[in-house]
Amino acid sequence: MDEELISKKDILNITGISYGQLYRWKRKNLIPEEWFIKKSSFTGQETYFPKEKILDRINKIISLKDDMPLDDLANMFSTKTQMDNINEEKIIEDKLVSKEGFKIYKDIYGEKEVYSFKEVLCMQILEELLHNGEVTIEEGKLVIETIRDNYESLKEKGEVFLGRKLGVSICMGVIDSGELVVDNGIRVIIRLEIPRYIEELKLKGIV
Repeated sequence: MDEELISKKDILNITGISYGQLYRWKRKNLIPEEWFIKKSSFTGQETYFPKEKILDRINKIISLKDDMPLDDLANMFSTKTQMDNINEEKIIEDKLVSKEGFKIYKDIYGEKEVYSFKEVLCMQILEELLHNGEVTIEEGKLVIETIRDNYESLKEKGEVFLGRKLGVSICMGVIDSGELVVDNGIRVIIRLEIPRYIEELKLKGIV
């Protein structure tokens, strides 16, 4: 599943940012080095980016940069977290997960006094999957178990896919933006970019 790419020239035209801003944000670690993809062209070399990721990241930077220092933004976009031991009250009060989503997770995995960042992330993902109505509870559990068991490998650049073949659910993880190749009989119904969910959760207040 190759990502659609967009040229640097088109990025600057679409977003209205300058060449200098783009590379300053790169130096500040707001835009990952690996998103700058060099490709040969008839003029020499041109820089391309994963289209969906770069547009989403630039829009977030533009919307937040007046309210947050760039170093804080870089920390937010990083997959590193400094907060664990999150209790139920904070989870609900800060709207990290709804009461209903928290209850579903608690009913499946049991109640605890405090929860780790990874667990709150799994709550958020499970709630979204079930809310969209695209997966069953058992399939949601399959996805969450895959994330829980492989979190350290998935958190930097990992993706999780859920597919079905002949009524059987199959969950797969891809690490470091590798290409997923599946049997033609498998229909992929869910694709989750784990770093994006980490970023969204940190936007809600966990840094």
